[in-house]
Amino acid sequence: MAQRSIEILIGRLLTDEAFREAFLMDPATALQVFCDTGNDLTPLEISALLATRSDLWSEIANEIDPRLQKANLAKPKKEKPLSRIK
Repeated sequence: MAQRSIEILIGRLLTDEAFREAFLMDPATALQVFCDTGNDLTPLEISALLATRSDLWSEIANEIDPRLQKANLAKPKKEKPLSRIK
């Protein structure tokens, strides 16, 4: 059943912005929380995930159509600077 958990985890890393940010800030804790919710990962899989380049997840996520992603609504949006009125 661990392969299914890997598929779910990678899917969340690529489509769930809040989960991806939590993973990038503290991968070990994010994986523990993931496992605590009923998902199984082997020590080898955890090791491989921790050894993966951290920027890879965001790079791939940026290539996925936003309609397939879950936005982090709790994150403040970057505001565009106001144009000067002349």
